Amino acid sequence: RPGRVGDDPPPRRRHPTRTRPAPVRVSAEPADLLSLARRAADAAVATVRERPSALEVDTKSSSTDMVTQMDRAAEETIRAVILADRPDDRIVGEEMGDRPPPTGADDADAVTWWIDPIDGTTNYVYDHPGWNVSIAAELGGRTVAAVVADPTHGRTYSAVRGGGAEVSDRPGLLRLVDPPPLSHALVATGFSYDPARRHRQGLVVAELLPRVRDIRRMGAAALDLCSVAAGRVDVYFEVGLSPWDIAAGSLVAEEAGARVAAIDGGPLGTGSVLAAHPALFDEVIGLLDELGAASV
Repeated sequence: RPGRVGDDPPPRRRHPTRTRPAPVRVSAEPADLLSLARRAADAAVATVRERPSALEVDTKSSSTDMVTQMDRAAEETIRAVILADRPDDRIVGEEMGDRPPPTGADDADAVTWWIDPIDGTTNYVYDHPGWNVSIAAELGGRTVAAVVADPTHGRTYSAVRGGGAEVSDRPGLLRLVDPPPLSHALVATGFSYDPARRHRQGLVVAELLPRVRDIRRMGAAALDLCSVAAGRVDVYFEVGLSPWDIAAGSLVAEEAGARVAAIDGGPLGTGSVLAAHPALFDEVIGLLDELGAASV
């Protein structure tokens, strides 16, 4: 019945107080980090798979070191996916640099993410096979989860430390088979963007070529490392790399059974990498040392 003028308004019905649930944070367990890395890689691949009609190409360290708007868009996508679930993590990417954790963040399970949004940008610009999206999660100073997505070939490599490596187009875990002798080994390598250094690296390869089966040059370090894991090449070495170039691929190769280290046999982190079957590794190091490959 309508109230009369002057009547008190009817009491409002009170609803129970509703609180928005706190976001569920992905744990720092390697398997959970791998799942997050896969989601981020899938999102980045979806971002860059459809090439724009006109690529905006800039240069970085040299006139041949290219970056496009798609590199930057892919990294923004990856960062957004990771930070939505783990906002307190450090992220280091090739295009957008180092994003440190917020002040006051709990570092008990601090994770650092190494991102190469398009590894092999030159291949991407030329619409040539051999580019990838590379994401690695580091915990306690060691890479514990890694994803390398290879859209051109429709495959994705992944690895968890201690849990093996796999690739999406093969059943089971990746495992190296016994290697051929060095004289019959297929060797992958890469070259610097600096012309003078490229010249010195070319001289090394010229001396190496008659002593192995052949040379392959992919142009994407993460895929070279995954190629060792998958048995597509027997050895991969390169000098002049950044952590995001090799963080993910090196774990894939290691978990497949390869020995991975700096080109002088020391720990990774000095800008070089060598990956090979353990039975071949020391002989390769000896040959590369003889040729002066580490000092180019």
